Amino acid sequence: MAKTIISEGKTTNEAIEKGLKELNVSRKMVDIKVLENEDKRSFFSILAPRVVKVEMTLKESASENEHEIKPKKEIILSEEDQEKTKENLESFLGELKKELPEDTTYTIKPEKNAIYVDLNSPNLGFLIGYRGETLYATQNILTAIAGKGIENKVRVILDIEGYKAKREKTLKDLAEKVAKTVIRTRKPVKLEPMQAYERKIIHTELQGNDKVETNSVGEEPYRRIVISLRK
Repeated sequence: MAKTIISEGKTTNEAIEKGLKELNVSRKMVDIKVLENEDKRSFFSILAPRVVKVEMTLKESASENEHEIKPKKEIILSEEDQEKTKENLESFLGELKKELPEDTTYTIKPEKNAIYVDLNSPNLGFLIGYRGETLYATQNILTAIAGKGIENKVRVILDIEGYKAKREKTLKDLAEKVAKTVIRTRKPVKLEPMQAYERKIIHTELQGNDKVETNSVGEEPYRRIVISLRK
């Protein structure tokens, strides 16, 4: 059953903002019904404190944990398509390598569900970027290139110098550390903005914790996770 709350404020906007804060969601993720409007005040209530009530119901599609943890639709590539993606990537990476440090090496491993590309060199930090932003942008480019001439959807998984494994461990450690803080202080903690892939790691790490829950709030690219006591 969808979660519904009643929020109050001196104005409709104030009531809505309070409700959104309580639910930890954005405005487009709820259905809003004004129960008491500030414009409908009788002569006898004019001296009474102004209160506006709104009913806010969380849309079913707004269940963040289910949405972000739900596995993506499976991709199946034939051996012919796998070979084609490898040829596409070989051609591009061969040229790209000329612009990278001389000791850069790469591997391409096509599989039926994804094409795995690894770039290796101690001097590729600039291609990872802050929190992996450049890495993910490059991954999107490689996905587009790999899919040229192929009807089926293609997904490229790029890693550089083992960055993703290191980042995953960092995020898991962070999730456990913040969860303990929330349990001790009984106050929610809002994490810094993260990409969907990283938010999924946090959600997955804590989904088995019976004392805390996770929700994502805000709009991309500033969407972030809030860890709070389980209700």
